[in-house]
Amino acid sequence: MKKLRMGIIGTGMAFEKLHFPAYQELADKFQIVAICDSDIKKAENWREPLRLRPEDIYSDFHELMKRDDLDAFDIMVPIELNYEVTEEVAQAGKPIICEKPLAPTKEQAEAARDLPKRFNIPIMIAENYRHNEEINIIRDLIRTNNIGTVYYFIQNRVVDFPSDMLKNKFPAREWRQHPEFLGGAFLDTGVHDLAALRHIFGAIDYVQAFGKKQKEDFAPYSVIQANLQFKSGITGHFTFFSAGKEMQKPLVGLRIFGTNGMIYLEERDCGTVNVAYNDGSNKQIPYQPQRGFYNELLNFYKAATGEETLSVTPEIEYGDAMTVFAILDSIKERKIIRVDK
Repeated sequence: MKKLRMGIIGTGMAFEKLHFPAYQELADKFQIVAICDSDIKKAENWREPLRLRPEDIYSDFHELMKRDDLDAFDIMVPIELNYEVTEEVAQAGKPIICEKPLAPTKEQAEAARDLPKRFNIPIMIAENYRHNEEINIIRDLIRTNNIGTVYYFIQNRVVDFPSDMLKNKFPAREWRQHPEFLGGAFLDTGVHDLAALRHIFGAIDYVQAFGKKQKEDFAPYSVIQANLQFKSGITGHFTFFSAGKEMQKPLVGLRIFGTNGMIYLEERDCGTVNVAYNDGSNKQIPYQPQRGFYNELLNFYKAATGEETLSVTPEIEYGDAMTVFAILDSIKERKIIRVDK
């Protein structure tokens, strides 16, 4: 079996906690042959674990791009650099994985959507929620009318950013605490949930949103509440709370109401999708949490080797990012905003 020889750009927490474990599990399909980080000391820390030579470590990704023994690139940089770095790396003419969201602004998102055509290469946006088992289980339940016709849904997502800033978690990073991109934690984290909702229900017609302003830099609003109307006719309410805790159990989570019953997912790591029917019966569907990183890399490998198509392209992720921007516009302009035209 041919291994894809990967060049890694960015060796921070996304690589350490998310991508690298998936690469280890898929060691028969991938080989990391070179790494790059603007902080050369961070890159050097990976030389021994990856069994790389000193000449395989870079601080300038432009130098990494010149290697002719690379099959593809995996880009994990701060959000404000996503489009800029991806556009540069695309000039090497090789497949790319880039972390979500695809760009920090609407203008760059539009430009990022066209990169695969401009450079005639496959580009995957690493939106792992679209590859998570629980989201695909729920999507299949909806598509097969398992709970009948869907009326509406509610979802409450809580991220205790202030507490997580003090732990070895993603909010502890300076660029997330003082973001140079629109929406802060909402674009960084909320885009996951919106991508999952779009994966389940499809394209969105309109959004209407409200936000509670805060002074902290990590997000412009402590709470964002959005009403979503999908082109399928389904409506729903999404709340993103980034400044506190949800103490009552079970959590509100994601609840989908249909003519014959409802679907309930407490949170992504609970391991069970619950389905309750109007006749009093119910079922619990188990799943393995956080398989999105493995599944997206497997899809990237199969796409790069011609076995299947990419699941999450810039075109698809463009819609996810634009939903975030539409919600922020709705709050600012105090009006209903069109999303997917």
